[in-house]
Amino acid sequence: MIDTTEVRVTEWIQPVVTAPILDVVIPVYNEETDLGPCVRRLHAHLRANVPYPFRITIADNASVDGTLDVARSLAADLAGVEVLHLDAKGRGRALRAAWSASPAQVLVYMDVDLSTDLAALLPLVAPLISGHSDLAIGTRLARTSRVVRGTKREVISRGYNLLLRGTLAVRFSDAQCGFKAIRADVAAQLLPLVRDTGWFFDTELLVLAQRAGLRIHEVPVDWVDDPDSRVDVLATALADLRGIGRLGRALFTGALPLRHLREQFGRAPLAPPPARVPVGLPRQLGRFALVGVASTVAYLLLYVATRGVLGAQPANLLSLLITAVANTAANRRLTFGITGRWGAGRHHLQGLVAFGLGLALTSGSLALLHAVVAAPTRTVELAVLVVANLAATVLRFVLLRYAMHHRRGG
Repeated sequence: MIDTTEVRVTEWIQPVVTAPILDVVIPVYNEETDLGPCVRRLHAHLRANVPYPFRITIADNASVDGTLDVARSLAADLAGVEVLHLDAKGRGRALRAAWSASPAQVLVYMDVDLSTDLAALLPLVAPLISGHSDLAIGTRLARTSRVVRGTKREVISRGYNLLLRGTLAVRFSDAQCGFKAIRADVAAQLLPLVRDTGWFFDTELLVLAQRAGLRIHEVPVDWVDDPDSRVDVLATALADLRGIGRLGRALFTGALPLRHLREQFGRAPLAPPPARVPVGLPRQLGRFALVGVASTVAYLLLYVATRGVLGAQPANLLSLLITAVANTAANRRLTFGITGRWGAGRHHLQGLVAFGLGLALTSGSLALLHAVVAAPTRTVELAVLVVANLAATVLRFVLLRYAMHHRRGG
């Protein structure tokens, strides 16, 4: 059951301005020193570089220093700056309150330290304004990102994102970067489903968005670590682990109404080509045939080399196993254009299924040959094996194409 209880908003300074397209929310807690310079820098950047009406919302999470006074002063000095004061802490709580009440079409979240280079802001929001994407995130883990931070934080960040991939099967690369945006209509549907009020909030939001079939746009960013960060790494890590467990259970049990969201916002599958020929099939068949010829030659050479030592059936098993693994690896790269470790385990498992079918065909053919002919020549054995391998090759192509092509976008 989702807790919809909201913390009380005790103050909201809201000057009357033109309805903004963009609302940049900055959650803060005890940031009286850095808040002023950072907001002024952000405001200047928005005025100079963003061609849309905007506002900046400072969401104060029950600060006990002079943060609220600084925020009020900024709202008085700078057009389009608003102050939202809440009487309880929590980044997720602040974002929920600010985003839920915002009249803007695109809602942004940004850390107060401005660790992310502001040059990435327009590329972050443009796909949402155009309708191309539903959410957008900055990523520090792309190859083209430039990041300055210590080894400890680098290891923690990469480890956390690997954990998310392994437990919740996420496809986005960086869940924790404090630089995200979402369309307001999408936020209105997702926010009631997000239970976390702290640091796991945006991870939970992204996971739900992915499961609902929404498009998440990623922007490589330049990012410099804030040495004065006050995040409690241990407490945050434990809270994240609890959040992963809770969210994983909810997804496993079907407790979240994602089907409705998928029907409302999810991207429909692309229509097949008019001729009903799968995209790239002729080229894939050609390359698969070349890999198959090379694999068959290698198989026959291994069989001939080991037949006299091991016997027919063990030599067939060993030769087929070695060439099956090599065949799967070659087809991943050359036939289906898949590089890196994406889905490698599943692909090789599918390859082993094909290996089992090929072993059954070739071993069965050998057994049948030896049952019919008492002492067949090596030439006859090889001929029978070639025919059996051709049949196994057809099955291998069907299985591998299903695993590597059809599930690639799933």
